[in-house]
Amino acid sequence: MITSEYITLFVATFVTFFVLIDSIGVAPMFAALTQQGSPSYRRTMAVRSTMVGGAIIFGFAIGGAWLLDQLHISIDAFRIAGGALLFLIALDMVFERRTERREYRVETVLADQEERPSEPEDVSVFPIGIPMLAGPGSIATAMLYMSNETNIVAQAVILSAIALNLLLCMVIFLTAGPLMRFLGDSISAATTRILGVILSALSVQLLVDGIRGAFNLA
Repeated sequence: MITSEYITLFVATFVTFFVLIDSIGVAPMFAALTQQGSPSYRRTMAVRSTMVGGAIIFGFAIGGAWLLDQLHISIDAFRIAGGALLFLIALDMVFERRTERREYRVETVLADQEERPSEPEDVSVFPIGIPMLAGPGSIATAMLYMSNETNIVAQAVILSAIALNLLLCMVIFLTAGPLMRFLGDSISAATTRILGVILSALSVQLLVDGIRGAFNLA
């Protein structure tokens, strides 16, 4: 039975990963990286990149608790580290440093493609799958969310929210060209900044929860 608790968990997880994956912000990079290829090539890259990113995120989400246990890292310590990491990512989004790094990666790959124009490079693993989709923030957050829940139903809710984000990301990639022409650079940049502010609030909450748990504060 779906309760309000699971609905709240699904919404919270979906919003968090929507901000972290930032498919709207990645879409212009995807469009630039695949512009020299055929429609079939762009479709293949859209599907393959989301599958690669999803496989990595799901792998860490499912095996993250075991990994933390093997490394003797407490969940509270992981909350604090994850919150600090997400806050840095949020700052990058607000001040567009994250976008600048993505654009640099895109320019590097495009320069390499120009040397071999007859054979478009497979960009599904790098830089789209890793680190644009499955970056440090999304990997750490997947591990954190799953480590917080021992209930199998709750874990299934978390994984379904992540899967829906990846499906949405694939759809955006498949329509990246027309979507970017519709949104324009200014709207895309504004959206990234707004998502960065939301992510900063989420990261601070993780830090607060981690400190409370680590020091047994009420």
